[in-house]
Amino acid sequence: MLRVLLLLITVIGLSSVSLVLPAAASTATDDLQDKPPAKRIIALSPHGVEMLFAIGAGESIVATTDYADFPEAAKDIPSIGGYYGIQIERVIELNPDLIVVWQSGNKMEDIKQLRDLGFTLFNSDPKHLADIATDLELLGKLTGHSAKAKQVADDYRQQLADITLQNQTKPTVKVFYQLWSTPLMTVAKGSWIQNLIEVCHGDNVFFDAASEYPQISIENVLLTDAEVILQSQDEGNILGINWSDWPELPAVKNQHIYQFDADLLHRATPRAILGINAVCGALDKVRR
Repeated sequence: MLRVLLLLITVIGLSSVSLVLPAAASTATDDLQDKPPAKRIIALSPHGVEMLFAIGAGESIVATTDYADFPEAAKDIPSIGGYYGIQIERVIELNPDLIVVWQSGNKMEDIKQLRDLGFTLFNSDPKHLADIATDLELLGKLTGHSAKAKQVADDYRQQLADITLQNQTKPTVKVFYQLWSTPLMTVAKGSWIQNLIEVCHGDNVFFDAASEYPQISIENVLLTDAEVILQSQDEGNILGINWSDWPELPAVKNQHIYQFDADLLHRATPRAILGINAVCGALDKVRR
């Protein structure tokens, strides 16, 4: 439950933050063209850690943040903070030659302070599924793992293209994604989950909401005639609302309520393919 609540704090509390990093990811990479590959890396997000391991640079990570737990080896890396802030003094002690920050998930003042201290920063903050492959390749250049990074990125791109092609002509399904139960929250256009729903040819019933992560009511949901409800596996999310009390909703009447590993849906890593396959599989059950 705590993991998903922290996600909510991140996406709602920090989604409007605007911060000038080394201009952009590509600029950061260009700035390092003449520097040796990074060998001491601090990764300030779970997805950053996962990406670095995916391209073979995991052994270079000297510190990370809370909930960086994949792959298994990531659990052995010391954490120096979380959504609540980074231990700047520990960063100074560790003296990394690269810090992978997350503009939407790290505190603005922490990133600014790290930049002002002269550390080299790379912002990994994917907004679209295609951005995962781009960041993998850029991290490959920064860490001296370009060949492996290209391989992983190309494989990811091919899988994403295949899944998109397989689903683009299927009938649409009206989807309600329950981000959290108390308060009841969902996702709309511009959100990360919307990317997955679109690949599976789902019709997000709250796509046009005023914010990316709107708070709604059960009455709002009942008006949508949603055909499927998607939730995370977190007990607090599942038990927060007893949907069987509203059998008039097609998703409830036809028993199309499905739970997923939140990490596969919420983290921008190559494992997003597993999350997409899970969502598409649920929508296929509705179609049948």
